Amino acid sequence: MLIWKPQCVCFQVERPIDGDDTALNSIKLYCSSYRSRDVGDTITSTTGGWGDWTYVSWCPSGNLISFALKVEPPQGKGDDTAANNIMMQCSDHTILGGNGGPWGNYGSWSGICPGGICGIQTRVEGSQGKGDDTALNDVRFECCPT
Repeated sequence: MLIWKPQCVCFQVERPIDGDDTALNSIKLYCSSYRSRDVGDTITSTTGGWGDWTYVSWCPSGNLISFALKVEPPQGKGDDTAANNIMMQCSDHTILGGNGGPWGNYGSWSGICPGGICGIQTRVEGSQGKGDDTALNDVRFECCPT
């Protein structure tokens, strides 16, 4: 029996513009069987409305097990972006860096999912019309059963 777990990831990112920036909009996980690059399924949550999908980053071996999110704090009357980038750790200790926005700082690494990551939940702000858009604000990953 094949077990499909996320082994690679890509991101929807709006590059800096002269105006209302959103930076990181969406995260997509690609599931494949162990030691295979045959994609079985993709997992994504709510997607933002701006930006382009980046290249797919693969774990050389193993699965995605942990993450660190880069977040810009509220800017008051300035342009808010919220989540800007993310780093993912593979079970072989490889770090996959996102290709996100330049603002903010990385938080601490999440706890490790010994059986790998199996699900994703995101908090994404929809379009604010003439207001300040932020898109992806937070992410939570679900651990696979071990």
